[in-house]
Amino acid sequence: MTGTGAPGLIIAAPASGSGKTLITLGLVRALALQGHRIAPFKTGPDYIDPAFLAAAAARACVNLDTWAMRPATLADLVRALGADADLVVGEGVMGLFDGGPGGAGSTAELAARSGWPVVLVVDAKGMGASAGALVAGFARHRPDVAVAGVIANRVRGARHGAIIAAACADAAGIGMLGALPRDDALALPSRHLGLVQAAEHTALETLIERAADWIAAHVDLAGLQALARPARIAAGYAGTGLVPPGQRIALAQDPAFAFSYAAQIAAWRQAGAAIATFSPLADQAPDEGADAVVLPGGYPELHAGRLAGNARFLAGLCAAAARGATVYGECGGYMVLGETLIDGAGARHAMAGLLPLVTSFAAPKLHLGYRQAVALSGSPLGKAGTEFRGHEFHYATAVSRGGAPLFHVADAEGRRRGDEGIVAGRVAGSFLHLIDQV
Repeated sequence: MTGTGAPGLIIAAPASGSGKTLITLGLVRALALQGHRIAPFKTGPDYIDPAFLAAAAARACVNLDTWAMRPATLADLVRALGADADLVVGEGVMGLFDGGPGGAGSTAELAARSGWPVVLVVDAKGMGASAGALVAGFARHRPDVAVAGVIANRVRGARHGAIIAAACADAAGIGMLGALPRDDALALPSRHLGLVQAAEHTALETLIERAADWIAAHVDLAGLQALARPARIAAGYAGTGLVPPGQRIALAQDPAFAFSYAAQIAAWRQAGAAIATFSPLADQAPDEGADAVVLPGGYPELHAGRLAGNARFLAGLCAAAARGATVYGECGGYMVLGETLIDGAGARHAMAGLLPLVTSFAAPKLHLGYRQAVALSGSPLGKAGTEFRGHEFHYATAVSRGGAPLFHVADAEGRRRGDEGIVAGRVAGSFLHLIDQV
């Protein structure tokens, strides 16, 4: 299949924590400063990293997911990325081959299907010539994944970098594009769901500029661009993602409700829906003319007291439900539609009370993974039997849950996980983050 559109590549790593997020941010900005139009993407289900990449590129960042997205959905997003850019640059997820069953959803699976070459970020701390064996193993593990270059991170000096470069060339025949010294000023703080959100960084632009300078000083940008190749996924428009829940959608959007996918919002608009954002943290009510209100996930547990006291916001939610509008919440939004949210300190906060649900962070438990979901009855999301794919990532627990369940859920391997969510008329929600319909 012949590739079309702008050439692209993927920044991946053998493992999480290798520094690929900062390196990708720096690459995107450094290339943009050279005058290139960079289209960024993030592999897999992630809401936080794309916001950083969007800031670095000064344009929206989309997620590409080979497990959760229909082939036509994925193809259309890839086509759109390459149609309006000079270079497509993406960040991988976890380690290169990490994903669901058989590598589904992994960075390697996306590289194999797209034909985009991989630039492997190797954390060189405590490693010398052994890096060559590591790179050789990754390069040979899947013949359909092209590991085309290496960036060594946390290199101690020129001699250390030369040892790694020689080892990669000798063992794998792969050139090193750069050797990055440690810079303690380049740090991205984290919390329980990953990095602290881009919108919460008071000096984000300074950080990105410093990362760009770091990359420009130590990475062969021309050599990196020469490795890029056009994607070979054939376009096939599928009506990307989920159908709009209404024609006039009020979308909560602030640091407490930030987990929305840029491609999904764009697809709703392309389908003819008008979207008006509002901030629950600023005590704003949803648009009174909206026929759908959507509360995405985020960090309501960090702002529970404030949200509980925002009477205009809560009254607006209840008014929307009373007039028959669709009201839908995912994860954090689902918790806010419930009766009570118990924070990590054990304090109880009254929420909207539109669903019979009490959730708690008092005894945090990780819930993480891809999910297959089937609607058990008609709901704002569609008719009974509608199938979805998505993911789950939270530490909250449902202390009590009543009413009719929204979904029957299985994991990526098809193992049953029981019922999830609640539907009450035109109000519904669950802990799942939906990505696509099957």
